[in-house]
Amino acid sequence: MFVFEPWHWLVLGGILIISEMFLTTFATLWFGIAAVIVALLSWLMPLPQAFQIILWLILSLMMMAIWFKFVKPLSVDRTKAGLGGSVIIGEKGMITVEPTADRVGTVRFSVPIVGATEWKCRTRGEELEVGQRVVVVDVIGNELIVVPAQTMAHINHR
Repeated sequence: MFVFEPWHWLVLGGILIISEMFLTTFATLWFGIAAVIVALLSWLMPLPQAFQIILWLILSLMMMAIWFKFVKPLSVDRTKAGLGGSVIIGEKGMITVEPTADRVGTVRFSVPIVGATEWKCRTRGEELEVGQRVVVVDVIGNELIVVPAQTMAHINHR
């Protein structure tokens, strides 16, 4: 009968960790790290083969659960970087420099939109004040066309 030696677990762990470099799913990484942990534990103290396998499965599932539940949500990219300008339409921000007929203003978003938190903006003739909430209705070049958020609320309720 085949018996798992610590070096078997170490080789399995190494193969799984290295395969993660090509797969980039973070799934095989946790199985690989768990195999390395089982290798170290079985090297320090003799463990029954069934216990080694069960320990490997439990450690793998625990690490994957921790990754998907707590760590991965922190790395979600909410910036919308690299997407077309149309993703900006409908986003809400706040005026930090008021636009006038002869000068562009600045709108700030709470979350970076297409890689930036602040954008140059113009209006369609509406007067805006610093601190006023606005909604993006169009994109022309690198400038956003914004309207007061209250205006959009009235249009949407009709």
